[in-house]
Amino acid sequence: MATQQTTIAGRILAAPSVILLFAWMIVPLAMTLYFSTLRYSLLDPDNVSFVALQNYTYFLSDPNFFTALANTLVLVISVLVISVCGGVLVALLMDQQIYGQGVVRLMVIGPFFVMPTVSALVWKNLLMNPVSGLFAWIAKLFGLPAVDWFTNWPMASVIIIVSWEWLPFASLIMLTALQSLDEEQKEAAALDGAKALPFFFYIVLPHIARAVTVVILIETIFLLSVFAEILVTTGGGPGTATTNIAFLVYKQALLNFDVGGASAGGIVAVVLANIVAIFLMRIVGKNLES
Repeated sequence: MATQQTTIAGRILAAPSVILLFAWMIVPLAMTLYFSTLRYSLLDPDNVSFVALQNYTYFLSDPNFFTALANTLVLVISVLVISVCGGVLVALLMDQQIYGQGVVRLMVIGPFFVMPTVSALVWKNLLMNPVSGLFAWIAKLFGLPAVDWFTNWPMASVIIIVSWEWLPFASLIMLTALQSLDEEQKEAAALDGAKALPFFFYIVLPHIARAVTVVILIETIFLLSVFAEILVTTGGGPGTATTNIAFLVYKQALLNFDVGGASAGGIVAVVLANIVAIFLMRIVGKNLES
């Protein structure tokens, strides 16, 4: 009886927080769904009409949608490959006993705490600027022409910036996984005369497989909504070369002043993100069960 009363009291105490969290999630989604069924332009806010699914048809039939979808996939896959592979290598280096290990780890993790807008500005103005950037100075030092990164290599530039932001996160997770590797296993491999590559592929890699899966899951969810880096550096261009789904929704809302179309785009983006998340969650579940 006392246990039942305690359970009921706990539910009553938790109810306000649960209700607030539920409302905080559902109300914006419900409003977005509502606006996605309206013809609502900020240029003519008094002329609002119900159009059912026309906004979805318009958004999905827009030629820029498939370009944005392809750019999103290229961005996500490229950053995942760079951050996961680079994270494993950096974690292996940080796992070694070196002088100033704590300072090195702090410097490696540092970029993850820099706001995306700030990091994009740093890369755009201090590193990739074709006139006064560090890369241009290095190119001139070797007698090479400076590269206008955001004109000639726009998507590659965005991928480099986003990878730099997420590499520390992957490195930190991989390092945590590496440090949980059994010392007896390492000693046994050393006694058996295992070389570096076989030791990595047959002992280290299977051990950190779960950490790799978790990194892929978390990064993918966030990478699907990359926006600030594109807005600050390329503005989605040249043309639509770096326009992803998130930036396409932004253009529809604040550049075309089409609230209805942008809301439909937002719902499409949410659906795509959930499909990817469910797919990855199943992969994570299978990995963890094994």
